[in-house]
Amino acid sequence: MSLNAGLTMIPESDIEKHRAVAQGMVTRLVILEAEGGPTGAPIAGSGRRFVSTVSTGGMRRTREVELAKTIAAVRPGDPLLSPAQHQLLYRTRRGIEIALAVADVFARQTELEQLQARNATAPLSGEEATRFKALLSASAYVAAFTLAAYLGAMLAGEGEPAEDTDEPDYLFDTAQDAAKSLIAGLDRAVAGAADDTALVARARAFARVALEGLIGRKARFTGLSSFETAHIRIEQDDFTINGFDVAPGQKRKPLSMSFKKPSDIVGNHIAKYQALRLARMLMAYDFERQMNPFVELGGFLFTFIGDGMPGTGKTMLIQMLAGLLDDYCRVAGYPFHYENFGVDQISSYQGKSGQNCKEFVDNVVNPRAIGFGTIDDVDQVAAKRSDDRASAGQHEVTAVLMESFAGASTVVRGNCTFGMFSNYPENVDDALRQRAGARWLVDGPQSRADYVDIFALLVGKNHAIPLGEHALLSGQEIKKAVTASYGQHALPQEDGLLAVWERYEKAHGQMATLADVGTYLHMIKEAEPRFTGRAIKNVTDAIKMRAMDVDLPDDWFATPEAFMHRSYDEKKSMIEELRGPITMEMVLQEINRYADSEFRYADKSDAAAVADIIRRERLREQAVGEIEAMKAEGRW
Repeated sequence: MSLNAGLTMIPESDIEKHRAVAQGMVTRLVILEAEGGPTGAPIAGSGRRFVSTVSTGGMRRTREVELAKTIAAVRPGDPLLSPAQHQLLYRTRRGIEIALAVADVFARQTELEQLQARNATAPLSGEEATRFKALLSASAYVAAFTLAAYLGAMLAGEGEPAEDTDEPDYLFDTAQDAAKSLIAGLDRAVAGAADDTALVARARAFARVALEGLIGRKARFTGLSSFETAHIRIEQDDFTINGFDVAPGQKRKPLSMSFKKPSDIVGNHIAKYQALRLARMLMAYDFERQMNPFVELGGFLFTFIGDGMPGTGKTMLIQMLAGLLDDYCRVAGYPFHYENFGVDQISSYQGKSGQNCKEFVDNVVNPRAIGFGTIDDVDQVAAKRSDDRASAGQHEVTAVLMESFAGASTVVRGNCTFGMFSNYPENVDDALRQRAGARWLVDGPQSRADYVDIFALLVGKNHAIPLGEHALLSGQEIKKAVTASYGQHALPQEDGLLAVWERYEKAHGQMATLADVGTYLHMIKEAEPRFTGRAIKNVTDAIKMRAMDVDLPDDWFATPEAFMHRSYDEKKSMIEELRGPITMEMVLQEINRYADSEFRYADKSDAAAVADIIRRERLREQAVGEIEAMKAEGRW
């Protein structure tokens, strides 16, 4: 089986044959290391090491590494290892076995195995020798990458240590040398750890630093192209390597949050309806093809922003969408990953906030799971680029999110979605806000019936108070409520947009053609400069989503075989049969919905600026009055 033909399963027998070598490495090994570098003296209070300006790159010395003893020394008074110590030692040994087994697979699938056999009988020369050396180094790189990825995925624990961890002194002569260099680096990283928590945190940080260093060196190696498309799985460890993806199959704790059902939410009809649709869209993702038919057919929602006043139900929407996805994934047997990026991940260390944000995005977009990522209170987490009072960490997060949501390297597979939520969306950077494909106005209960419904729902049943003249929850019937909510957008809601609409109708009459729509869009652009080409793309995506606004039947999600486990082409044709046409009514509603939100944000932003200027002027007048009084009394 070739590396790029689906999943390669490595049998346990192929892993176990490397056990003796792996055991020897974690017990005692002698390695030739570069002089200086990581062994420099630490700078007091910084956690960083002093690096001499005198080059000692050519000098090497031997070092004896006894990882098992270094780990045991964390609790010197106890002859037995603690569970955390044993886990680190066992996972390291197991990681070496797997790394060497993966290097063997790489050798079999390339020319390396044949060249090794020929080199054993007579030394190779010329071009063959060059090719042999290059493939041997590539195999060493693959082994190092596998070991670092395995440790990163398998070591349980939260948080990173405060101090820096040094990169290992990588050796790429053979796969065994590569593993030895990582063990030597790990030994140095965990030496002197104060307790079990610090031991595991240092080991995890070392795995991350080693991976980053390896990714940075990847371009130096030839012969790695076949491994780029590799999918290698170790069933016993639930560990998968997908080429050089940096977060390969990381184990996740079960999701722990209080889920809400759609019936628990009163009001927010369009947002609730789109969340229900989005949950089912995500479940159409095909793991084998790593693509979702909705991405190809149009209408997939990769990013959205939910805005509304405090207390209108943004958190409940998150809990509802996460709950729906969790339920569907349990039925289908798919892995589901939910993660929130919050203010606690903004760090005072330069570059760390951006790193945390990139890790959050990578975890959610992992193509081997269904993902849902939220950025709650995005206005606090990501700063406007023009805001010089914001921290460097907030600016880093803005840059990472902009690149991840619609950057040059963004690939939308349809396995995940990101939701940004804010009470003050006008404080979010314009460019980041426009990267949100959909706008969900989370305005909570609105009508008299909504308020009766929400009170009756929350007060519970421990009373005998009569309901009165009211059909409980009838106004929350989703189809009816959504039709009414969409119908409101037949005309603009914001004064600024309504003025443009009226000006258009006065000059051109009713809209009937694409040229009419284009003229209306151009007039909106003249009134609101932030209504750019990306805004048009978001509007057309929303229109396609409405056309794809198909009721995927409930029975498709009751059993995995009905829809979720079908082939990509079958899913696509099933969805296509339900698709409806795009209508002018739909087009105008979506333009008005999106443009209303832009005018709303601009108005809020302007109103806040005006209020600030008025406040400053009032204070200035008060100050002038007090100064005059002080002058009169001779105190100025």
